[in-house]
Amino acid sequence: MVEVKIGRLRLANPVMAASGTFGYGEEYNRLFDINSLGAIVTKTITLKPRIGNPPPRIVETPSGMLNSIGLENKGLDDFLKTRAQPLKRLKTKVIVSIAGETAQELKILTGRVSSSGAADAIELNLSCPNVKGPGMAARDVEAARKIVKAVRKAVKLTLIAKLSPNVTDIAEIAKAVEDAGADAVSLINTFPAMAVDINTQRPILGNATGGLSGPAIKPIALKMVWDAYNAVKIPIIGIGGIMSAQDAIEFILCGASAVQVGTANFINPKASLEIIEGIEKYLKKKNLKDVNELIGRLRIWPR
Repeated sequence: MVEVKIGRLRLANPVMAASGTFGYGEEYNRLFDINSLGAIVTKTITLKPRIGNPPPRIVETPSGMLNSIGLENKGLDDFLKTRAQPLKRLKTKVIVSIAGETAQELKILTGRVSSSGAADAIELNLSCPNVKGPGMAARDVEAARKIVKAVRKAVKLTLIAKLSPNVTDIAEIAKAVEDAGADAVSLINTFPAMAVDINTQRPILGNATGGLSGPAIKPIALKMVWDAYNAVKIPIIGIGGIMSAQDAIEFILCGASAVQVGTANFINPKASLEIIEGIEKYLKKKNLKDVNELIGRLRIWPR
């Protein structure tokens, strides 16, 4: 069995498509049945439209990718008008990612998205490194606690707090949002980074810096998932360089109840499906009946 539970959500399997890498699912649905996924996490929406950062916005780097989209989106009203209805028709779970400048904005977003019926859960994006407003709270324990507490009052759906790796102690932040009412945490988001063109002697990205994702960050992400797993009781969703079933299983062994696939979607649109199949094969090989038996099963060397 590969079914997992995240808060009030029951997922058919532990593999999700990460926010910002899958749009709202329409394009990928032309390539395969996205209802095969455990869930999709939508592109982050904000209360008002955002034009995002100047181009170029994406560049490939050794073992990774830099992006500097800047949360470009058409805002809440457009989401409710054009995206909500198609999302309601999906059989897979839909997790709507939101970001805001203030707790009040986030409460409005949460309330209206929840009442639309388009979301099975909310992912509170506290961690985008490419914008100055949203994302700052994830680096401050008390700010993260206050924001999650405020949003918790506005939503009955499963609430997931997406955390930044750019902190001194990820476990401390995870514990703070757990105490504030988060049903789960997802980690990690990208690392601030940059790429340089020596011919033009300029940064390659239009915004100079962006967020690094892909295999380059996986070892750090694994360690942070392990740290959080040993600090909180709520489920953890692992993110960071998951390109194969082996990567996903590593995250689950470190304590993740589910994983999100991001950068891999740009390389192989069917990566998530292959990861689901690979997890099922691994369970069979190890004579395990339930993927939940793997969560946090990492065997530490005896001292």
